[in-house]
Amino acid sequence: MSSILTNNGAMVALQTLKTINSDLSKTQSMISTGKEVASAKDNSSVWAISKVMEADVAGFNAISDSLSLGESTLAVASEAAETVTDLLTDIKAKVVAAQEENVDREKIQTDIDALVGQVKSVVGAAQFNGLNLVEGTEDVNILSSLDRASNGSVAASEITINRQDLSTNLGSYGGGTAILNGNGTVSSSTVSAVANTATITVGHDAAASYTVTVGNKSVTVEAGADAGATDGAIAAAINGLGIDGVSATVTGTPGQVEMASTLAFEDVEISVSASGGSSTMSVDTNTISQRAETITFTQGTKVNDGDSYRVTFNGSAYDYIAGKGETMEDVARGLKIAIDSAGIETVSTKVTQNDAGEWQLNIDNSGADVIDLALVGEDGGTASGGLFGLDSLDVTTDFGAENALGMVETLINNSVDAAAEFGSAQGRIETQSSFISNLTDALTSGIGAMVDADMEEASAKLQALQVQQQLGVQSLSIANQSPQTILSLFG
Repeated sequence: MSSILTNNGAMVALQTLKTINSDLSKTQSMISTGKEVASAKDNSSVWAISKVMEADVAGFNAISDSLSLGESTLAVASEAAETVTDLLTDIKAKVVAAQEENVDREKIQTDIDALVGQVKSVVGAAQFNGLNLVEGTEDVNILSSLDRASNGSVAASEITINRQDLSTNLGSYGGGTAILNGNGTVSSSTVSAVANTATITVGHDAAASYTVTVGNKSVTVEAGADAGATDGAIAAAINGLGIDGVSATVTGTPGQVEMASTLAFEDVEISVSASGGSSTMSVDTNTISQRAETITFTQGTKVNDGDSYRVTFNGSAYDYIAGKGETMEDVARGLKIAIDSAGIETVSTKVTQNDAGEWQLNIDNSGADVIDLALVGEDGGTASGGLFGLDSLDVTTDFGAENALGMVETLINNSVDAAAEFGSAQGRIETQSSFISNLTDALTSGIGAMVDADMEEASAKLQALQVQQQLGVQSLSIANQSPQTILSLFG
């Protein structure tokens, strides 16, 4: 039925054209923006997810900048630590040269002083944007990641860089809570040059032979005509071994020979035996202990930043203040440097580790005066620098040159440890930086997969819609002309 009031064909053509125009508009928007989901009305859930991910990408870009800054700061610190290590190696060469007596030690000392000054200059200048990782003890945190949990909460992760103090600062002794016994045990309250001894008891028999073994050297003595002659022969034979610091004397008591050792840092092992007749031979100890007294630090005790340790000799104090992350080995070696730096020619030190794994500071006194020895400790101090003691290197004397060799070796180890720590941190940051870059690319790609338009598909669709639009316009035009045919019925 034809009607002049209702043109159904035109209405259908019009709706079809509107749909085509709507699709064409959307396709043109996709082509102009490059996005299939450009706003929340296009797809609210996908748009919301993409915006959260875009915010994360922006955060990771900022993290990448933070890592780059941290990497640059570490590069400066690492270069400084390696340069300091090279300079300390040069100092060691000078110290070794000073061990000879027929060299000009004053000139060598001048060279060492110049190198020490250069070390200080490197440490002071090793800053990037005002941050120096080779001075002080406070750690530095570098923003490294943005962690989003399944519940939507976000937390920042950081890489902690342990600052490596390569300054020569003495530190300051704490005034806080006392550390129980200084976390150590002192073998004696005094240190003296008195030799330690062992007594050999000989049961004389004219038909006997007597063997004494000292360390890895042995001597056998045939019995003399009387006990006194035998005692003297045994003492003379032990002395004839030519062991430095070890001597033997006849005590005056028949059948007894006393062995004495003045070795500062070495125990002397002894064994004896007798054969033939009814002879006997014994010794009251198989070990003559070293002359040095020992401070044994308690194994497994935690050392805190600012823990202050003090060794006192006759009222004079020698301090070491621990830094963050240090151990009892560091404390023992630090106190050794503190004592050696004082340049007391009758006092020498050595750091060892006993069979139980405990670190020990051995202190010897070769002088005539007896030294009172004590160990105390308190917390709350300011840590000594990693190159503490470098300023006191003095090779102008035999004693100073010998002490300097041990000190510079410890300082080299400290700088090597610092350089290794920085190198490890650099590797970690480089790995994290690479991961963040790859992660950012992956997130960006994922966002694109959700919201980006398929341009090949959009191009083909645009052409099809343009044809449909033309046909729709033509169809609407034909539908609008249909009522005109009704007039022919009334002609």
